[in-house]
Amino acid sequence: MSTPFPFTAVVGMDNLRLALLLNAVSPAVGGVLVRGEKGTAKSTAVRALSALLPEVPVVAGCRFSCDPGAPDPRCPDGPHKTAPGTSRPARMVELPVGASEDRLVGALDIERALSEGVKAFEPGLLADAHRGVLYVDEVNLLHDHLVDLLLDAAAMGASYVEREGVSVRHAARFLLVGTMNPEEGELRPQLLDRFGLTVEVAASREPEQRVEVVRRRLAYDDEPAGFAARWAEEETALRDRIVAARALLPEVRLGDAALLQIAATCAAFEVDGMRADIVMARTATALAAWAGRTDVLAEDVRQAALLALPHRRRRNPFDAPGLDEDKLDDTLEEFKGGDGDGGDDDPGPDGPGGGGGIPPQPGPEGSEGAEGSDTPPESGSGPDDTPVEPEPQGQPRHAGAGEQSAVRATEPFRTKTLSVPGLGEGAAGRRSRARTEHGRTTGSRRPGGALTKLHLAATVQAAAPHQRARGRSGPGLVVRRDDLRQATREGREGNLVLFVVDASGSMAARRRMSAVKGAVLSLLLDAYQRRDKVGLITFRGKEAEVALPPTSSVDAAAARLESLPTGGRTPLAAGLLKAHDVLRVERLRDPARRPLLLVVTDGRATGARTAGGADPVALAARAARLHASEGTASVVVDCESGPVRLGLAASLAAELEGTAITLDELRADSIAGLVRDVQRDAQQDRAHNGRPRRAA
Repeated sequence: MSTPFPFTAVVGMDNLRLALLLNAVSPAVGGVLVRGEKGTAKSTAVRALSALLPEVPVVAGCRFSCDPGAPDPRCPDGPHKTAPGTSRPARMVELPVGASEDRLVGALDIERALSEGVKAFEPGLLADAHRGVLYVDEVNLLHDHLVDLLLDAAAMGASYVEREGVSVRHAARFLLVGTMNPEEGELRPQLLDRFGLTVEVAASREPEQRVEVVRRRLAYDDEPAGFAARWAEEETALRDRIVAARALLPEVRLGDAALLQIAATCAAFEVDGMRADIVMARTATALAAWAGRTDVLAEDVRQAALLALPHRRRRNPFDAPGLDEDKLDDTLEEFKGGDGDGGDDDPGPDGPGGGGGIPPQPGPEGSEGAEGSDTPPESGSGPDDTPVEPEPQGQPRHAGAGEQSAVRATEPFRTKTLSVPGLGEGAAGRRSRARTEHGRTTGSRRPGGALTKLHLAATVQAAAPHQRARGRSGPGLVVRRDDLRQATREGREGNLVLFVVDASGSMAARRRMSAVKGAVLSLLLDAYQRRDKVGLITFRGKEAEVALPPTSSVDAAAARLESLPTGGRTPLAAGLLKAHDVLRVERLRDPARRPLLLVVTDGRATGARTAGGADPVALAARAARLHASEGTASVVVDCESGPVRLGLAASLAAELEGTAITLDELRADSIAGLVRDVQRDAQQDRAHNGRPRRAA
């Protein structure tokens, strides 16, 4: 086993280290979600934590790490009434992004259960992580159903595996830590809420601190064991402090004044539900124990709010997490009480957020690196800075001739459902029909490999005719391997939604472009909720450009859209051809993910004729037929307005063999949209076995 990087040698990241340590003191806090740009040593800090956790007493031979002092009465390896105890280091278990459900929760051998009557269970990663740390790198890329299972187990402290009437349950209490790069996509708000604390991290911009990062990283790479030995004393001191804080935690008093401040703060910032109040209370209590105190002070409540509330204030994926510290201070001051205001109480030599036991750190708050430093951290620092939105790629800094500066989008609205026809096999999502591991059962088949989802009725039907030949004499059914049937299921998949947005002069009227941006923003929000990948192509002037390559980060697409200027001619054909190139590459990268092309335009095409004499309209039609020939599902959002309309967008949709809808019809609550939905459903019912439409 390789020598882990010492936790006490990590540079900066004061909030991250504090959040991890608070969870080590009180796992009931609910884990940590670490958000930050790539290359900021998020994983290094998390992996280093496991070496600080005290050893865990376990029942010898128990695969589920039962505590010999209080064994789980429902442990699958139990009962453990007289089992001897032993100790082992706390485990750091990593959950790969591509893990299967069986790998996470464990596998139940249905074949043996049916044929032999044996309940054979192979524990998964949740069992391995019990009483340790479960780490999920790139948690935002984890499949939704796995995230649901993971967070349910973390909330209940147990994992359940149920298959066709056979059930296994085991304890699963662990410190949950997830890391993610927001540029690669966000977690759903309800999943964000399940993480107790969140921390934003960014690389330091201080040259001295970056030098220290590089120096220590090189020293560790050259001699890991020797480098770790130089930090052994600090590691031991920090480990002892964790043990002492755990012992003190039950004695910490959370007074009524502190509780009032917690409730008032959550109400002032309009967080949903009561989980935030509970997490803040547990965090403030852990902060007091970490500082060696038995009373929760106002500064504990303030620090708890900075760690527990920012990610709970997001209302949609385009909101940046954060907290107004002035508003926080005003709220705490307004509800200042007699026993929780801090007063002249001494918060201890290190303060509630101090890094006692951690080597002193230099540099500003929120800095990130691979290692630690040798000067004291700055006191009174606030939360980590919110990452700056990236500049739109390929866009000029100033509007040139014939251009208008960017306008703001109107408020987003709920859009009607747009889906790809047919049955796919792409990544799990919520847009189009697909064959998936989860969903409603639609049939059965012979298993190609290990049986995962048994179709019980089909299995019994296959085995029934052979019972006499197999010598059945008792009430049981004689089942063999060839009789087993795998259930086929239908659910929903996520698609690649590629936006092709007209930013030409014909779209430049401010009110019109604002409405168009609002519609695209609404579609982006819908794509986020349906777990799609998105891409953005814009065309104006003489060419088209990829403003955002296909990504899972819809907030990055929203940022590109917000700064989009308009003006110039309408190279519609260039936009469609650029979209064809992008889709061709994406089909090679991910053949299973089906695309949905959304063209947002009024249908006009302008520009010079080609050398062969083809006009812009004919070129656009030819490019559209190229998409149609490849079966790309397409929707044209008609942005034409005014009393006189040319119907060019509808003609474009016909060439694409797709659907044209107006901005008004795009709204889910529009009367026209409801009528179209009814007509579409009726047509699909009448032509269930016929040729499907290109888009719905």
